Amino acid sequence: MSKEPTAADLRQWRRDLHQIPETDFDLPETLAYIEHELEGVRDALVASGQKAEILHPCRSTVCLFLDRGSEHTTALRSDMDALPVTETTGVPFASTHPHKMHACGHDGHMAMLLGLAHHIVTCADELPRSVLLVFQPAEETTGGARIICESGIFRKVHADRIFGFHLWPDLPKGTLASKPGPLLAGSHETDVTFLGKASHIAKADQGADALSAACRFQRAAADLLEERRAVEPCILKFGRMEAGSVRNQIADTAKLEGSLRIFSDAMDTRLQDEVKDLAARAAEDERCTSEVHFSQGYPPVTNDPGLFQKALAALPELELLPEPLLIAEDFAWYQRYLPGVFLLLGTGEKTPLHAADFNFDESILTVGLSAYERLIRMP
Repeated sequence: MSKEPTAADLRQWRRDLHQIPETDFDLPETLAYIEHELEGVRDALVASGQKAEILHPCRSTVCLFLDRGSEHTTALRSDMDALPVTETTGVPFASTHPHKMHACGHDGHMAMLLGLAHHIVTCADELPRSVLLVFQPAEETTGGARIICESGIFRKVHADRIFGFHLWPDLPKGTLASKPGPLLAGSHETDVTFLGKASHIAKADQGADALSAACRFQRAAADLLEERRAVEPCILKFGRMEAGSVRNQIADTAKLEGSLRIFSDAMDTRLQDEVKDLAARAAEDERCTSEVHFSQGYPPVTNDPGLFQKALAALPELELLPEPLLIAEDFAWYQRYLPGVFLLLGTGEKTPLHAADFNFDESILTVGLSAYERLIRMP
């Protein structure tokens, strides 16, 4: 294709990709589809006298690099992986892979970036900068963004900025929104374990009650978070607790499983230290011991203020969110390596992300593509 991509093109790419959802790094069909499209774009660019190549900087990752000979490069990213969800939308282009579904809009993200790839063919001579399109695996699982950053691809192509999108049901259809500074939360899966001593409840004084320690800790942690939220947004919630084995025995173990969400490194460090201290004190009160584990998780998505102002000038329709959101996204890793701005594109749907019946009006994809087209023209 050497013409401007149309709404029908975007719809077709989205529907084709929606039917072949794959998870984590295991993306053979998705990668084959994306590479086929990018090969056509590369060949068209080269035929027109441009320097373009397809790159594979790391596992299950494919990039298109247009080298305009500029000092710096603008990078743009789409995630490719799906979720282990059984689709219930009933659409004619539903998933053909059992127990897998694009329930988070990544099919739309890929369609928009493919649209941009084809658009570049029509305007490469007009672009002030080189362009790198990044198709990334494993956003929903282990954070594929980080290995791309560590691959050195951004240094290789002299990238000094990156943009990305996420479809967002909580915004009106076709609305673009974001904010400078913290946008999405950093996250850590949090496990707190208490180890005590079992005894019959009739002789409770001979045991060490791990369940009581867990309850003490949970109440103290809730109080702590109320205090910290007065300083900046954050949350620590536990959705699962397991303790003991029978009803008439003091529990010798108890485990809480939850998630910590924060928006700054300082609050992250502070809360991790305070949670460990609270657990130790709750354990000591019940003659138990405690173990606290935080997963590495994702850092906060923090939009570079200077780059955000440039993006706002290019996208005057961009609405400013009043507060950051407690959702996590591995786009944050890119922003640890180079200035980045993450944008939300409203679907106007009541159905939330990750739901088995998630779907969206494909007309919004032209809104995202239009934004991308303007962002790559920024000097």
